[in-house]
Amino acid sequence: MEVDDLLPLSGLQHLVFCERQFALIHVEQIWAENPLTISGRQLHERADLPGHSLGAAVRVARALPLRSDRLGLAGKADVVEFHREADADAGILWRPFPVEYKRGRPKPGGADEVQLCAQAICLEEMLGLEVPLGALFYGTTRRRKAVEFTPAIRSRVEAAARRCHELFDARITPRVARHKGCDRCSLVETCLPGVTGTPARSSVELTYLARSVELPEDAP
Repeated sequence: MEVDDLLPLSGLQHLVFCERQFALIHVEQIWAENPLTISGRQLHERADLPGHSLGAAVRVARALPLRSDRLGLAGKADVVEFHREADADAGILWRPFPVEYKRGRPKPGGADEVQLCAQAICLEEMLGLEVPLGALFYGTTRRRKAVEFTPAIRSRVEAAARRCHELFDARITPRVARHKGCDRCSLVETCLPGVTGTPARSSVELTYLARSVELPEDAP
């Protein structure tokens, strides 16, 4: 794929969290800061200082550029550790192990895991090596959460990447129902989920709406 056709890896995390957030950021090019995004950005800036370190068993690369033509994504990894392994055929190889830095604590929904797995798929495509594992480091707990890149999570990555391109190519900003994550979103004042959202309607409301658009029997 051409570089201009590649979407940011970070868009997967936005999309899994909220399709409308993805479209506001990546289709409409709208961004706003709040204390949570500032904290996350500062954590990434510390992790993303370019460079590398060498060790006997682990080598570390920071701010490593990533790309997958198959997924149509590009970005960079906060940290990729290369773990030394003995291989019967290759002798010694260095197995990639991506580490993504996140503010706060582990969150439900799997958005962070999808973004990390996409990094692993990029590394596999770039290096020709299987990447079965990675980790998420959370700023509040100061601990790593190990992530196994199972077939299920890989399927979520593939589906999310396709959806990102669908929305971007069609220039669509979908309406979504308000959810508990809206109040933490830095774009809540732009999104206005209470106005633009699509809350579930009761059966009574749906029946009324259906009847209100029925044509009279003598309509042409």
